[in-house]
Amino acid sequence: MRVCNTEKIPIKMWLTDIEEGAMSQLRNLANLPFAFKHIAVMPDSHLGYGMPIGGVLATKGMILPNAVGVDIGCGMCAMRSDLETVDQEVLKNILWGIKALVPVGFEHHKTPQNEACMPGKQFERGPVCEREYRSALTQIGTLGGGNHFIEVQKGSDGAVWVMVHSGSRNLGKQVADHYNRIAVRLNENMRSSVPAEHELAFLSEDSDEGKAYLGEMNYCVEFALGNRKLMIERIADCFSKYTHCSFGPIINIAHNYARKEHHFGQDVWVHRKGATSAKKGETGIIPGSQGTKSYIVEGKGNPESFESCSHGAGRKMGRKQAQRSLDLKEEIKKMDDWGILHGIRGVRELDEAPGAYKDIAEVMKQQSDLVDILVELSPLGVVKG
Repeated sequence: MRVCNTEKIPIKMWLTDIEEGAMSQLRNLANLPFAFKHIAVMPDSHLGYGMPIGGVLATKGMILPNAVGVDIGCGMCAMRSDLETVDQEVLKNILWGIKALVPVGFEHHKTPQNEACMPGKQFERGPVCEREYRSALTQIGTLGGGNHFIEVQKGSDGAVWVMVHSGSRNLGKQVADHYNRIAVRLNENMRSSVPAEHELAFLSEDSDEGKAYLGEMNYCVEFALGNRKLMIERIADCFSKYTHCSFGPIINIAHNYARKEHHFGQDVWVHRKGATSAKKGETGIIPGSQGTKSYIVEGKGNPESFESCSHGAGRKMGRKQAQRSLDLKEEIKKMDDWGILHGIRGVRELDEAPGAYKDIAEVMKQQSDLVDILVELSPLGVVKG
């Protein structure tokens, strides 16, 4: 960890270099009048919207929609099978089966899914989630695009694993955009001292608007988990068609949300945007790129990071930059040489090639005081959005 003390509160960083745009955003966070104690920056951090991905912000009494992001509740699920190996031809059939059952990219299911998959009655639907509910029934159990993936992996524990990365789809974006617009308007009306161009509009936790956002945010977090669970159920069905394996319990960890937590003697709102909880003894998931290792980890409960760790390897170049600068043949050769079944076919897919991401081994080294590695997972086959 290194510390920047040039702003109102310190910025504590678990990385050796960071792009200037992201650093500028961190300075903005560190000068918020309600920011608490310090800003924590994970080793996968890079430029985001208003707040860097890989950032952790604790606040007193205020909620920032842009410090959660548009894909509310996005996260990882992983489960361990009792398989020790999977034949590559069998794996190809499983991956084709998954693609037939799980829509990817902008695709949704053609018919509504079972309402039992949706968040329970304890998660009250606010006005946005109510408006979007019928549409969300066709989105649940879908992967999405960008860096979302389904991956079959071989663990250092000798077992075959399955991992899913996805979020709240369009439902979360609608909620995020709706309440950020409200926050912007309210901040303008109160002549907030936080410059509008910083894109850090906020809502009071005690206001009707703040309470409504928190309710809908929590609904989206639960929806995102239900989304991953439904995909995992269908992935397991694909495995059962070609193997006789069974799976253990699901490990789940989210990385876009705000939650009331107790740190440094006070109750504060911890915003994790592309960062995951790493309480002492808590099991987590840190994926690499589709060509590198992922990790099942155990949190160390480091107070300096607000008991957090990275949510992945983190990008080292933007999507357009990756498409312009990476060598397609070289990226395909790397994946082929590693024996990974993948979907890189053209320049468009280079935005998710291994070369677009930071070195996950270095990322794990930089946060060795935040988590312990339990299982290393090497990719066998990948379905990308």
